[in-house]
Amino acid sequence: MRSIYLDYAAATPLDPRVLRAMQPYFSQNFHNPSATYLAGRAARKDLDKARASVARNLGARPGEVIFTAGATEANNLAVNGVMRRYPDSELLVSSIEHESVLAPAGQFNSRQIPVTPQGIVDTAKLQKMLTDKTVLVSVMLINNELGTIQPLRKISQILNKLSNSRRLAGNKLPLYLHTDAAQAPSYLGLQTTRLGVDLLTVNGGKIYGPKQTGALYVHSAVKLKPQILGGEQEYGLRSGTENVAGAVGLAKALDIAQKQRYEEVEKLEGLRKFFVGRLQQQLPKTIINGSDKHQSPHIVNVTFPGIDNERLMMELDERGVQVAVGSACSASQSEASHVLKAIGLSDELARASLRFSFGRPTTIRDLGKTLRLISLVLSNNR
Repeated sequence: MRSIYLDYAAATPLDPRVLRAMQPYFSQNFHNPSATYLAGRAARKDLDKARASVARNLGARPGEVIFTAGATEANNLAVNGVMRRYPDSELLVSSIEHESVLAPAGQFNSRQIPVTPQGIVDTAKLQKMLTDKTVLVSVMLINNELGTIQPLRKISQILNKLSNSRRLAGNKLPLYLHTDAAQAPSYLGLQTTRLGVDLLTVNGGKIYGPKQTGALYVHSAVKLKPQILGGEQEYGLRSGTENVAGAVGLAKALDIAQKQRYEEVEKLEGLRKFFVGRLQQQLPKTIINGSDKHQSPHIVNVTFPGIDNERLMMELDERGVQVAVGSACSASQSEASHVLKAIGLSDELARASLRFSFGRPTTIRDLGKTLRLISLVLSNNR
């Protein structure tokens, strides 16, 4: 029996086109791109091509792209890199950020921006929280548990207005906007100018690319303190021998994601509509968390009142359906999801919620079978 995988927000399989692009760099073109002999210079040229490809999809310059070992490192570099340069300043992060933003932010003078019950950053409250000491605001583009799309352009306009008034007052402290866009490339455009961001994180493992690959866009005006020292690679911001295969794979995956995003959105919107509609019809007491209007099509977060989410997840797993109780990075923790608590759910309701996330291989048949199994499991547990 083929298992039904519905956790694409956690990990995606490697696209065969990405694998083909990467294969030469595992054995044939394995050379260190920092080497000065011909083969090393060839590896450097391919690394530069990958960087230019990523930059093109972000509307950036190649020198503004820093390759990392995934989104967690990129987020840490963004937060630590800014705050260690301006240690007496403060940062604001949304209350529904990934732990790889919340944890480093907790080392500094930081506050969390509230969100609405639909999981959207409250821009009016954000505006009131900004002070003359705020140097960084971090808001993810698509939330990894709810799938809500955040109003980055509006946030950018608020920050730009404050920056202009600061300059007139003689305050030289910069004000940067960072976004964790790990969930976004397959569904939204990533042109950094249109988004209005100064730093942007991408993750290969979420877009059918290789795991442990990522990149941080850093606007040329932003100066960061490096986290990893010792070799001056990646413009001195990320020392260590460059992962050419990973960079090539990330670049290819990002290029495919951006080129296919319109058809991907159309397909997944149909799947989401089918799944949510049938679920509410079969189980009218279920609660769909998130936003009707500002929502990515690949994530559905559902609360089943009175049901233990871990038990439901395990019983579905035993029947061949793989779903998540929340973010894969924090699923092993015993605490209720901070994201669901941030939108006003009690601990009890948060512990009764599952995340279903769809991907390129997902079919209507998969979802129909999943819905039948959910009904079966819930009826057996009554």
